[in-house]
Amino acid sequence: MNIGQAAQATGISAKMIRYYESIGLIVPAGRTASGYRIYTEQDLHTLRFVRRARGLGFSVEQMHELLALWHDRKRASSDVKRVALQHVQELERKVAELQQMADTLKHLAQNCHGDSRPQCPIIDELEGA
Repeated sequence: MNIGQAAQATGISAKMIRYYESIGLIVPAGRTASGYRIYTEQDLHTLRFVRRARGLGFSVEQMHELLALWHDRKRASSDVKRVALQHVQELERKVAELQQMADTLKHLAQNCHGDSRPQCPIIDELEGA
C-alpha cells in the first residue's frame, strides 16, 4: 500500500506520516525498487495507534514512550499508567489555564459598555493599562 492509501486507511495525512518517519516516531516504511514507500498491515496498525494517542493529546515524546511500551511485551502496566497519569495532570493544568482565560474575558466583556464610546476595558487590559 502506498503512502496515500496508508493516509486514507489511518486518517493521518501523508505529510504527517513522512514527518513521523523523519523524527523517528515510526519506523520508515519499506521502499519499492523505484523508491516509493510501501506500508504493511503492521505499519497501518502502528499509525492507527499513533492517531489514537494524538487524538488523546499525547505529545510526540509521550507517543514515542507509549510506542516503546506497546512493543515491549514484558512492560509493566505501571509504566503505561504513569505516562497516562502525567498526561492527565498536564491536561488538567491546561484546562485550569483555559478556564482562567475564559473567566477573565467574561469579566472584561461584562464591564465593557458595548456602546459607541471608545473606552473599553478589553482594549485597556490588552494594552496593559
